[in-house]
This record gives sequence, C-alpha cells and structure tokens, in this order.
Amino acid sequence: MSTTPKETRTHRVTLIQGDGIGPEVTESALRVLEAAGVTMEWDSVEAGADVVQKYGTPVPEGVLDSIRKTRVALKGPIGTPVGGGFRSANVTLRQSLGLFASVRPVKNVPGVATPFDGVDLVVVRENTEGLYSGLEHQVAPGIVESLKIVTEAASLRIAEYAFQLARREGRGEVCTVHKANILKLSDGLFLECARRVAKGYPDIAYREIIVDNCAMQLVKDPGQFQVLLLENLYGDILSDLCAGLVGGLGVVPGANVGEDISVFEAVHGSAPDIAGKGLANPIAVILSAVMMLRHLEEADAAGAIERAVFQALTEPDNHTGDLGGRAGTEKMTRAVIERLE
Repeated sequence: MSTTPKETRTHRVTLIQGDGIGPEVTESALRVLEAAGVTMEWDSVEAGADVVQKYGTPVPEGVLDSIRKTRVALKGPIGTPVGGGFRSANVTLRQSLGLFASVRPVKNVPGVATPFDGVDLVVVRENTEGLYSGLEHQVAPGIVESLKIVTEAASLRIAEYAFQLARREGRGEVCTVHKANILKLSDGLFLECARRVAKGYPDIAYREIIVDNCAMQLVKDPGQFQVLLLENLYGDILSDLCAGLVGGLGVVPGANVGEDISVFEAVHGSAPDIAGKGLANPIAVILSAVMMLRHLEEADAAGAIERAVFQALTEPDNHTGDLGGRAGTEKMTRAVIERLE
C-alpha cells in the first residue's frame, strides 16, 4: 500500500533575536526547528537596546515592515530601561502592529517540581491600552499623572478573543479579572463588555473575580481557573505569577496576536547579567516556537518538539539554573534535539 509523502512547506517568518540572552535562546529554537524538519525562511531584523544608537529607536521601521509582510515573527527578549531611557520595544511592537491579545498558556511541565499539580490555564491579556498607553505627564513639580485608557472597542475585542479561545480549546470557563469595585468607570467598562460578549457563548461558563482576590486564589488553588481575561496591567502582573506556579518564566511560552499578525516570544526578560555565559534556559523560546508552528498549521512538528522538551525535562541533569539544575543552554538544547532524532 503506497502512501503519499506529506507536502513540505516553506514558511517565511521574521526573526528578532533581541538583546541580552536573546541571541542565545533564539539560536537554540532555530536549531530545534531545523531538527524537527520544518522548512523556514527567516527574515532576520534587528531590534532592542543594541540598535538604539544606530537607528535612534529600539524598533526601526524595517522591523515593522518585515512583520507586516511575513505576518508571523519569532522574537527573543528585549530589555527595557527602568525609570528612563527609550520607550519599551515590546509596547511599540504591540501598538504599532495592532497586537491586541497577549496569550500565555501556563501548565505544569513534566520533571519540574512545583507546589501544584494540574495547572492548565491560559492568560488572555488586553495588550494595547490601559495604563500601558504611556500617556503620562508632570502636572507640577513632584506630581505626575498617568492616564488609564479603556475603550469599548478594545474591551469587546479582547473578550471575544478569550471566549473564542475557550471554545476552540475546549475550555469550559472564562473568568474576568477586574478592580471595578474601585475603578468603577474604567474597569467597569471592561467588565460590562465582557458580560455582553459572554451572553453570546452560552456553552462557556462565565464568572468574575477582583484582581487581589484572584492573586490569592491562584496561589491557593490554581486548578480552578481555565481562561483568565484581564486588562493590560493586571495581565502583565498575574501572568508572571502564573508562570511561577509551574516553574518560572523559563518554561512559559507566549504570543502577541492581532487580526492578521502574530508575534511569538518568551515571556521572560533579556537577563543581561548572564548574557554570553551559556547559562540561559531556552525552553520558553522553544515552546513559543511550538505555538508558532501550531499557528502555521504544522501540528505534527509542534507536537514532536513539545514531547521532546517534556522528555528532556524529566531528567534533572538537563535542568538549567533557573530550574535548580546545573545544565547550560547548549546541554538543554542538545537534550531536546536528541529526542527528536
């Protein structure tokens, strides 16, 4: 009985290595993708702190042009100065490209010991407004005002995305996280929009929780949550908390999704203190590449890489420092590739 070989497709994807440990961990992801037999044509562009002096901005226009053409990007971490310096490259990418949804799946990883079992949730964060609109000014010496922007259009859009994701992935509940008891207008609008969207999904259970209570509930019983829907700041904070439940930012992937453009990236920072030392954990970027492959309808390769990652992590000798081990970037990368061969 003859079988027809599967058609090999070439995917053109923008590559942003980032700065700090970015080039090291993205190189690991590229090697794993190659070992999995995925044919990629990379459009490599520069962004981050290292290019500010050259271009006057961490996100040159050529980066945006490339992503608009390919509509898919794999991105390494980019550092952001604290309290001054250039504007966040990550925020610039999200707002310039309309990447309205930050999607972070968080689940237990085999071999990584954590206080909780059965964690399997997705954080869906509105990505373009709120306090991250960056609208700040000094009212008077010693007085600074920051504006939190919440719009009906953006709130309805992110709520619709969360419910669509829940239905697509067979998740039975969406929980909106808010502070509408205090921020009655801004968070109140976000909450009201989520309620309106929920009425169109009778097959998905819906509930609401105040953000501080949500933080407490996550560290008591994270298994009670399936999809968390949050505005920008709350999503940024609680997504890192969720990562801590399953081993840290080194094992959690992420994506920034727009109407027709998606940027896949690890959720951790650029860790300049260990850059160039071969110590960084590449798993978050590799798993972000897995998310990218599923987006590109390369489900077989995505599944193979994910299984290889999980198999490698079952052996403590392959754990990097952030996971309590002594392995370096190269050992972890090779461990994944060996399980693909």
